[in-house]
Amino acid sequence: VAPEDPSRKVDGDTIIFSHVQERSSAVYQCNASNEYGYLLANAFVNVLAEPPRILTPANKLYQVIADSPALLDCAYFGSPKPEIEWFKGVKGSILRGSEYVFHDNGTLEIPVAQKDSTGTYTCVARNELGKIQNEVQLEVKDPTMIIKQPEYKVIQRYGQVSFECIIKHDSTLLPTVIWLKDNDELPDDERFLVGKDNLTIMNVTDKDDGTYTCIVNTTLDSVSASAVLTVVGKNTLKLYDSRTVFNYSRPNPPFDLELTGQLERSVELSWIPGDENNSPITNFVIEYEDGLHESGVWHYQTEVPGTQTTVQLKLSPYVNYSFRVIAVNEIGRSQPSEPSEQYLTKSANPDENPSNVQGIGSEPDNLVITWESLKGFQSNGPGLQYKVSWRQKDVDDEWTSVIVANVSKYIVSGTPTFVPYEIKVQALNDLGYAPEPSEVIGHSGEDLPMVAPGNVQVHVINSTLAKVHWDPVPLKTVRGHLQGYKVYYWKVQSLSRRSRRHVEKKILTFRGNKTFGMLPGLEPYSSYKLNVRVVNGKGEGPASPDKVFKTPEGVPSSPSFLKITNPTLDSLTLEWGSPTHPNGVLTSYILKFQPINNTHELGPLVEIRIPANESSLILKNLNYSTRYKFYFNAQTSVGSGSQITEEAVTIMDEAGILRPAVGAGKVQPLYPRIRNVTTAAAETYANISWEYEGPDHANFYVEYGVAGSKEDWKKEIVNGSRSFFVLKGLTPGTAYKVRVGAEGLSGFRSSEDVFETGPGEAHRTSSVS
Repeated sequence: VAPEDPSRKVDGDTIIFSHVQERSSAVYQCNASNEYGYLLANAFVNVLAEPPRILTPANKLYQVIADSPALLDCAYFGSPKPEIEWFKGVKGSILRGSEYVFHDNGTLEIPVAQKDSTGTYTCVARNELGKIQNEVQLEVKDPTMIIKQPEYKVIQRYGQVSFECIIKHDSTLLPTVIWLKDNDELPDDERFLVGKDNLTIMNVTDKDDGTYTCIVNTTLDSVSASAVLTVVGKNTLKLYDSRTVFNYSRPNPPFDLELTGQLERSVELSWIPGDENNSPITNFVIEYEDGLHESGVWHYQTEVPGTQTTVQLKLSPYVNYSFRVIAVNEIGRSQPSEPSEQYLTKSANPDENPSNVQGIGSEPDNLVITWESLKGFQSNGPGLQYKVSWRQKDVDDEWTSVIVANVSKYIVSGTPTFVPYEIKVQALNDLGYAPEPSEVIGHSGEDLPMVAPGNVQVHVINSTLAKVHWDPVPLKTVRGHLQGYKVYYWKVQSLSRRSRRHVEKKILTFRGNKTFGMLPGLEPYSSYKLNVRVVNGKGEGPASPDKVFKTPEGVPSSPSFLKITNPTLDSLTLEWGSPTHPNGVLTSYILKFQPINNTHELGPLVEIRIPANESSLILKNLNYSTRYKFYFNAQTSVGSGSQITEEAVTIMDEAGILRPAVGAGKVQPLYPRIRNVTTAAAETYANISWEYEGPDHANFYVEYGVAGSKEDWKKEIVNGSRSFFVLKGLTPGTAYKVRVGAEGLSGFRSSEDVFETGPGEAHRTSSVS
């Protein structure tokens, strides 16, 4: 008998463990007996309790490139599951914040590692049985860079050309430089000379034409840069030796810029092109600087073909212009020319008004008018200001106007709540006004809606869906832009349980001026409340009175569990738990079951209806040593819920195997014998039974082995004088040989029998021998 333990409770045929400790690990044995004999069943309980262990090697070194992610491992094991914390340094503070990511497997991720991320990181794992820590090292390296890349080259045939590839790298990393031609290895040719930071090609031929790539590799990163080599033919108009090289490059900058024909809104610019460097100029780009408003900032003005050296430029008033010209050929852009002389245009009235004018109130009693200010060169003269005008729409009012400095906002106070206004903003300077601006419509500030929706009605469609209707509120009471309606709804209680529990309110928003909405995902057989509110840009209005509605019954969820216990020769005990979500009033349970033979074929199906208030059932008159499959579900008046399944096996029939009775007209045989050895095999075990004729109190044993194997027989001693035994731990789908013998009777054994275990399947089985 097991000693008393407060963490263990025996309840009838069930043993319950609470607050499991290591001492709870044991083999527990159940003994069932009556006047005909007894049966034993074993249960193995193993409680795992392990202090934390860290599996990552100590002082493991991680190296990454700056601005790339770093992943520091802390593989761990323990029971209960340890909690993981990371520290920077041995005694640093715990790491927290968005710059770190903590993975469930213990890994610390630094998404963007920086140079100051270098250092020692400590991982601490702890549970109630102890704690352990481990240190790892992180080194963040400077990235490898090509600071001088190879450039495009045009070379005459038989000349010499060089490509440069100058790099900068972390001093602790050893770089290797590889050159490729057209993404392949360099030709095996002594004309190709690879230096420390360059590639030189001697006596260039047409085959050398192509793309040359410099690749720099370290153990942590790789960078590359490419340039094209173009090989051209010999110039037949002049004599060149084999070392002559054409210098194809970007053009020299234009020079001698001159302004002529100065007018109030235009000027003519001319220039002399620089040397085109053997590649014709395709176009000229003209840029300007406004020294009065944005000194030092150059803006794109226009561009002209490469054959043109003069251009007529359109100008704005009140700008101090300077111009420069850039020449472009196929190789690239030249350096900008020297700036031209400055030209200050005369002032004028503004040509345009501010853009993006809006009127939106920030409070119920104001109107905030905003616009995008004109840029400096758009002012056309000194003293830029704005005339802001407004009047209430659809009211016979005069315009109200103010002139404000060069700002981009004006606030009108004391307005009615959410009324439309006509708004316009006009630019002006010391010389006069811009053209008359166009009007825009804005609104003064919003306030919360005044009234709640009325006539709220609920139509329950089914056990999980309802439709809610309401009358829209008058638009004048919205006091803002109508955004829609919100329905707040919450479950008050389940009608199948009397207890009430707080449930968080759910909210559904219906955009626009809608008057109905659907409420999905309701729980069956429950009482709900809801209310409706109108929403504008300021917020929500008052709630309508709470409306109560109830959902009808639905089908229940599956029973919470089905447990099969107490197998006997011809009966099984079933215990179950009611559904977690009954979704109505349970009317009954439906149990279906059928036998399964050794080839996994299903027998006839039997169905039993069980009252809803029952929680257990003893099934009788079953076949001995037979596997049964059970299907179990609950019902409400609506229908059946989802089912759960279980399998179980009745035990071997011992009582049905009778020994000859002395004095009952039968005589014991002269020589003892064992006959009629039978087997009933499952996947991993087999019931072995036999008939015995001979002296009383014989001690039996069972020998077995894999059929056809030359290995020695395995021997199992039978407890007492029973005439059956259960072989356990067999391999599924395997043929076995078996024979039965009696101790003390030399050479007394039954003949061999052969059986085969069933194929393995993934299912739950309750089995008692």
